[in-house]
Amino acid sequence: MKTDERRRMITAELSGAGEAVTGSDLASRFGVSRQVIVQDMAVLRAEGLSVVATPRGYILLRPEGSGRLVKTVVTRHRDYEAMEEELLIMVGCGAKVLNVIVEHPLYGEITGNLMLSTPADVARFMESIRKSAGEPLSSLTGGVHLHTLEVDGEEGWERLLAELGEKNYLPEGR
Repeated sequence: MKTDERRRMITAELSGAGEAVTGSDLASRFGVSRQVIVQDMAVLRAEGLSVVATPRGYILLRPEGSGRLVKTVVTRHRDYEAMEEELLIMVGCGAKVLNVIVEHPLYGEITGNLMLSTPADVARFMESIRKSAGEPLSSLTGGVHLHTLEVDGEEGWERLLAELGEKNYLPEGR
């Protein structure tokens, strides 16, 4: 199989996948090494494909024709329980939580990829936080942070904001 053909097939595989696809799975499927897949992903990104590496594998952001909007929301929470509730509100409103962003005084924006779209994703993420020796990025900013979300249209976005507001997860003046 030629390189260009493999990259087209990788793109198709990611577009059709409902969840993350591991580099090992792609390597096995296409009969190449994991390192070749890493190189393919770098080339595909350079060509403009919105592919992201997550701890669970590669995903394609906003497949063409998805009709989903990408929005950013500023939120705040005080503890792990509130963090979990905030994330559950987001996925419960049909959003995919793409990342978390904090503004650091020395380093500027720091982004962590999340890729959470179901309550089970949130549960796994919260379990890993509780088991980790590290702290969430929001701990650097007193709980204030941003999330980039994929949402189902303006109506879904407004519902999400209303629910976050009801629970006081939106800073004053949002």
